[in-house]
Amino acid sequence: MTSEFVETSFANPVLKGFYPDPSICKVDSSYYLINSTFAYFPGIPVFKSDDLVYWKQIGNALDRPEQLDLEGLEVSQGVFAPAISYHNGVFYIINTIVGGKNNFIISASNPAGPWSNPTWLPEVEGIDPSMFFDENGKTYVVFNSNPPNNLPEYDGHRTIKIIELDVKNLKTVGEAKIIINKGAKPEDKPIWIEGPHIYNRNGFYYVMAAEGGTAEDHSEVVFRSKSVLGPYKSYENNPILTQRNLKNTRKNPITSTGHADIIEDNLGNWWGVFLGCRPYDGDNHFNTGRETFMAPVKWENDWPIFDLEGDVVKDHYQITLEKPFANIPSVNADFIDEFNTGTLAFDWLFLRTPKEKWYSLLNGELTIKTRLETISGASNPSFIGYRQKHLFGEVTTNLSFKAVAENEKAGLIAFQNEKHYYYLCKGLKDNKPVVQLLKSSEKGIEEIAFKSIKENDKISFKIEAKGTFYNFYYSKNNTDWLVLNKNVDATFLSTKIAGGFVGTIYGMYTTSLGEKSTNKAIYHWFKNKNLN
Repeated sequence: MTSEFVETSFANPVLKGFYPDPSICKVDSSYYLINSTFAYFPGIPVFKSDDLVYWKQIGNALDRPEQLDLEGLEVSQGVFAPAISYHNGVFYIINTIVGGKNNFIISASNPAGPWSNPTWLPEVEGIDPSMFFDENGKTYVVFNSNPPNNLPEYDGHRTIKIIELDVKNLKTVGEAKIIINKGAKPEDKPIWIEGPHIYNRNGFYYVMAAEGGTAEDHSEVVFRSKSVLGPYKSYENNPILTQRNLKNTRKNPITSTGHADIIEDNLGNWWGVFLGCRPYDGDNHFNTGRETFMAPVKWENDWPIFDLEGDVVKDHYQITLEKPFANIPSVNADFIDEFNTGTLAFDWLFLRTPKEKWYSLLNGELTIKTRLETISGASNPSFIGYRQKHLFGEVTTNLSFKAVAENEKAGLIAFQNEKHYYYLCKGLKDNKPVVQLLKSSEKGIEEIAFKSIKENDKISFKIEAKGTFYNFYYSKNNTDWLVLNKNVDATFLSTKIAGGFVGTIYGMYTTSLGEKSTNKAIYHWFKNKNLN
């Protein structure tokens, strides 16, 4: 029987929107990819592909409240940089909860879940752990950690450490050892060596890690040794991936590339997944967060090198697939949810862990209780969110809501963090129904636009992303869109201004702003559309 092959291409980013810190593993002929989620719940989306081109989310690894407590954490704390691996019929994810109990391992026989409750690793002091199963039967954890004697020589001085793991009992063995100090070129005082992975190929052990911080100076570097415990030699042409030396004026720039993981496909070709960002202007403003990209990897003199086909990360790369190959909808395609199933789709996010069931799905309606928790607090508000995936796109929703007090509001929010959001909502002003556009401020929230409306409990809202600005609309009939405010500054929600590690999330959100309420908002559908 002869194999058939087809030449095609894939589009970058392979996962659009806030999908940072990718980690990948291959089992038989399938690939599994996971990402960071920080203070969003459920944590750690799990994607599957049979060809590295068509990806489908099959679950979330941390989808039960007892697995993941995010209460009180800032948006950019929580689930940092998970790593997925497979050994002897078991999938493992090792991860850090920043602001929580730090490092843990979960496992599953089926990557779609259920995944186990966490087993904590108190001896792993640092972030970004990754597991490595050696051919001699030993297992190791490699991770970002403190400098020697915990005495940094400069800000950002970190190390990569390794410690043995008893994988049967999920307990560390012995002491952690530093295998990389400072980074690829110690004389240059490199910062934030992190996100390490170990690979074994052609008699060498490789440590591949990110360096330079996760902003524009981000990069990927590699080291190798004949022993898993070192000493490791830095590749003389490090970094093997970066965009930091390129001009901001280049067309459709992709910046901040790094935090990579590499994999060999069924045909012996190598690929690397990594995070990158898509600015919409020359000042590196982006609202879609750190996204997942992929590019070819080649081996030269037993060193892995990202083969970008030039200096610039491309929006498409060629790939050879085995037939038959999947033909499923792209995870980056337009999204519509009419709430006609009994459970929420895997795409949806809560802000922190919901401790009670304050929403319901029935007969094509998503009903959300209007609760006192707010998006500016550190708890779990009545917010159900979807990642902004497009620099130029729109989200729309239709809802039924009638405020009975001025503190009660419901609508559609563009949220970056507790202090950076725009809220398009229905409420009361001077006891009369209005649609409002609210903006977070140092004082809490401020109204930047409003329109009086006749009382009608059903209304539609639209947020349109146009690169450097947002437009906000409302409609009483789902057909005629009325402008509430146009050309509103989008950079306010950019990572460069808002800070942190996440992207903008569009959310269905209702709140009573700190006061008790028995009200509720009913959402009838939600749509996300690419306008590129």
